[in-house]
Amino acid sequence: AAPARDSHGPPRQGHGTSKAASLHWTGERAVSVLLLGLLPAAYLCPGPAVDYSLAAALTLHGHWGLGQVITDYVHGEVPIKVANTGLYILSALTFAGLCHFNYQDVGICKAVAMLWSL
Repeated sequence: AAPARDSHGPPRQGHGTSKAASLHWTGERAVSVLLLGLLPAAYLCPGPAVDYSLAAALTLHGHWGLGQVITDYVHGEVPIKVANTGLYILSALTFAGLCHFNYQDVGICKAVAMLWSL
């Protein structure tokens, strides 16, 4: 069995890790930082570019987060495959729904602003 790693830090080299895992960890952190920057951007300069960037970043962030839940709590070859397939379907539908909302309705930024004005 591979040794457990601290999920809050980068994988340590030489402990059953790979370059891809390290890049994935870096990508997760980059998307988190991007989301931190998109929040003020959504308030200061709302528009289609920010709406679609939020749709992509939120979907990716959620996909990776739920993927980690699957990794932690789903066991067995078939259940893992079913859960991962469901995750990809959910992520695709989420992104498509957010893009549809951005294109056909007011968009994410304007919708949040409308909620705050209540």
